[in-house]
Amino acid sequence: MIDTNDYSLLPYNTFGIKARCRRFIEITSEEELLAVLPTIDREAPLMVVGRGSNLLPVNDFPGTVIRSAVMGKQVLSGTEKTLLRCGAGEEWDDVVSFCVAQGIYGAENLSLIPGDVGASAVQNIGAYGVEVKDLIVRVEAIEIATGLKYFFNNADCQFAYRYSRFKDEWRGRFVITYVTYRLSNTFIPKLDYGNIRSALAAKGITSPTAEELRQTIIDIRREKLPDPKVLGNAGSFFMNPIVERSFYESLAAQYPAMPHYDVDSDHVKIPAAWLIEQCGWKGRSVGRAGVYEKQPLVLVNLGGATGQEVLSLCRVIQTDVLKHFGIAIKPEVNIV
Repeated sequence: MIDTNDYSLLPYNTFGIKARCRRFIEITSEEELLAVLPTIDREAPLMVVGRGSNLLPVNDFPGTVIRSAVMGKQVLSGTEKTLLRCGAGEEWDDVVSFCVAQGIYGAENLSLIPGDVGASAVQNIGAYGVEVKDLIVRVEAIEIATGLKYFFNNADCQFAYRYSRFKDEWRGRFVITYVTYRLSNTFIPKLDYGNIRSALAAKGITSPTAEELRQTIIDIRREKLPDPKVLGNAGSFFMNPIVERSFYESLAAQYPAMPHYDVDSDHVKIPAAWLIEQCGWKGRSVGRAGVYEKQPLVLVNLGGATGQEVLSLCRVIQTDVLKHFGIAIKPEVNIV
């Protein structure tokens, strides 16, 4: 366990922003967490973090930061489905790799998404037509105020697009310790999103194995997204806006080339990257913060940027998109 004061958050945000917290606690078991909870200042702010791949610190944090580094993977086999219980501190992509190697499927399209298992439940991570909410069956968490352990099922978490109750009303209330996923023993590839099929075709693959699909997803992501170790970023900074179909149709009449994805009969998802690029922001920068030249959905630290500089860039992009399209795009990244 780590329990220290005046601690740097630089290792816990992939943006590479220099910020500090008043107290930092990292626990590796539920027992460690229960032992340290009575010592936490309940009057000061509190934040629970993972690996910081979806975090933008704007200022030093004046309270306690808790990181759940509980590890372990436990496979519970079944005839058609397999349950996999993972510690919240396990790296998400390691879990996907483990699943493919073990012959349990459903998470391949979520390959190379940075972050921890715990964050997967908080954020409802998703990519290439798959959301983790479709895999999660149970989230185990300890309430910070009482030390009581809770077992939440999928419905309890109220998952939605990049949303769960842990991100909103339960923020700072619980520390997630374990997440259980339901995966399939039969590989049924999901290929009809983005450029998956064309990327496979470029490799001469028409019926991919799970490993081939996983590697193709990894290749696509590496082509589009910068390595945070080289260029600080938090992946996709903005959520793709979901609009009323009637509003989409009025925009489509003006912009026939505008891409979209049907959500249901009444709603359409429009790629935020396209909106941002149309406003001329792809590859542009303001000071030490910029928009990635290969993917306008990604904001980057060009070197020495502060959290405030990144936030300022975020706001000017939001203003431009709202002005040009009448659409308010929202950050996917947690800004603190």
